[in-house]
Amino acid sequence: MTLLLAGCAGSGSSTPAQRDGGPAAATSTERYAMSGDAYPQDPPDVSQIPDAVPRAEAPSRGGNRPVYEVWGKTYRVLPDARGYARQGTASWYGQKFHGYATSNGEIYDMYKMSAAHRSLPLPTYARVTNLDNGRSVIVRVNDRGPFHNDREIDLSYAAAARLDILDRGTGRVKVEAIDPVAWQAENGGSGANRPAVAAVQPAADSAPRRDVAAPARSGDASAPSAPSQASSQTPIYLQIAALGSADNARALKARLEDELSHPVRVADAAGMYRVQVGPLAHAGQVEPARDELRRAGFDQAFIVNGAD
Repeated sequence: MTLLLAGCAGSGSSTPAQRDGGPAAATSTERYAMSGDAYPQDPPDVSQIPDAVPRAEAPSRGGNRPVYEVWGKTYRVLPDARGYARQGTASWYGQKFHGYATSNGEIYDMYKMSAAHRSLPLPTYARVTNLDNGRSVIVRVNDRGPFHNDREIDLSYAAAARLDILDRGTGRVKVEAIDPVAWQAENGGSGANRPAVAAVQPAADSAPRRDVAAPARSGDASAPSAPSQASSQTPIYLQIAALGSADNARALKARLEDELSHPVRVADAAGMYRVQVGPLAHAGQVEPARDELRRAGFDQAFIVNGAD
């Protein structure tokens, strides 16, 4: 088990003794060529590496034991990532672990958008936002760690570079699990991922971004603004997903009704079942509804009117 619970580093800028925060640190001389973690010697430019693309995947055969133990401490794996949202400290791991197996048996590539987490199921797609600069990335969690109580997530070198936490070694972040089915629906089922230049999201205390009134690709920085006013004669809806299965749409509707104070409907159009929150009587109800959706784990929703 120790070998499969990959030894992710604690911090990219701390001493080797501090960085060896993963369980494999105890056997580093047996498993790793390096005794301590380090920056890559000749790293490529990772600023243009795109986000991981959320997609539905079966749980990994490795790394998903409900309960596991590292250094005498017991950890529990969540049965479901939906709704997970936490703030904490992110660290990163690099050269020492590059090319070695992660907890789920894949090979760690520090130039890909991946991460390690103690309790999220493997794999989980998560949005990680730097709370100090508003930068945001999507990573695929495929590893266990960091095993420091004061840390929330260990990022790959590339993800840490995109968030601008390499030099300090750690950063204040928010980690939000992504529902791949909903994400694909919101992004038109596209397999394309966001370009790095569009990855900067508004900081938590900045003015809220006004979303478009039509399906927008995630991170489309040039998307037009939503109408500032809505006709009093036309109710407003926030669309969460467009699904090809009526059963899946009804299941999502039931889940949302349990978590939201606003009504939810399924609109059938041309064989697509659109899950929408509303009607909202006026534009002033949009942001409160968005806040509820974020708390329920749905970060992206676009505005449609009752005729759409």
